[in-house]
Amino acid sequence: MSNVKPRKHDLEKLDMPTLEPYVRDSGTGPGVICIHANASGSAQWRGLMDLLSQNHRVLAPDSYGSGKSPDWHSDREITLQDEVNLIEPVLALAGTPFALVGHSYGAAVALIAALANPGRIRALVLYEPTLFSLVEAQGPSPNGVDGIRNAVTAAGTALDNGDRDAAARHFIDFWMGAGSWSATPSQRKPAIADSVANVRRWSHALFTEPTPAHAFAALDIPILYMLGGSSPESAHAVARVLLPVLCGAQVVEFPGLGHMAPVTHPEVINAEIARFLSEV
Repeated sequence: MSNVKPRKHDLEKLDMPTLEPYVRDSGTGPGVICIHANASGSAQWRGLMDLLSQNHRVLAPDSYGSGKSPDWHSDREITLQDEVNLIEPVLALAGTPFALVGHSYGAAVALIAALANPGRIRALVLYEPTLFSLVEAQGPSPNGVDGIRNAVTAAGTALDNGDRDAAARHFIDFWMGAGSWSATPSQRKPAIADSVANVRRWSHALFTEPTPAHAFAALDIPILYMLGGSSPESAHAVARVLLPVLCGAQVVEFPGLGHMAPVTHPEVINAEIARFLSEV
């Protein structure tokens, strides 16, 4: 484990006090950077790190307000580029070229990072990137991302009422199914509920990202795009917009698994990631 200090020019772009992303660092070899989902942290990638670290240097940073990384200054506004700026020194540690792995919000961050770093990235692994702005650009509500929009609204109302537990229930149950929050072990709930306090911030980044769908056609690298067969419509709606422009992407759908499969079924997802990276 280590803390990584951003380089000077990145700090000047941020125009704020020095921020240090926390990163898990394991193994040697070609670099692989793993970016976690919302309401999660770098720990979600421990199994993948164990699997890959014999042949790769695997780096898993905590995003803003997650794990041991610093919080962002707003609970309502952030951009995906801000998240990329935070982990830029982690990208530098990985060497060139490196592979990017992302899940959900982390996959959206990975896509923006890939566009910003042509030539540095050798492969991209995505599990259901949540770039809801791509669906919004095709037409206003009602559309395929109404489900997550409604969940965020309900979670925000709960936060305004001082009820973080209810906010977490709205968010977690949307992505994992009704009753999932109640079934979450009690010792895990406080950290998740604290993280879900940032739900409007995540929503802002994902719904207002200005990058158009056609821009991702420039990603001329091997791409693995994974989907859960039982995931909410909001995740599949993004895939229907994004996959046609990701030329040559390998698409793997896991019947019966959902949006949080990298956390709930890591052995299955990690094995697919390892297979893909070994082939590219």
